[in-house]
Amino acid sequence: MNFYIQQSIHINMIKIASVSNSSVFQIGTAGIIKSLSTLSNTGGYTEAAPLPAKNGAVVSQESE
Repeated sequence: MNFYIQQSIHINMIKIASVSNSSVFQIGTAGIIKSLSTLSNTGGYTEAAPLPAKNGAVVSQESE
């Protein structure tokens, strides 16, 4: 059975606070959403990252 769906979507503004590896953002319809998570070494690194110079907390700074 086939369904044909026609949509008209008007979006004035979208604000996304954060995106992670498992985030899904969808506008409209989809029959199936399959999850996919990949980890890629795009920089060609061959060893672990160095330790930070100072101990501290990560602080989120959202721009308004």
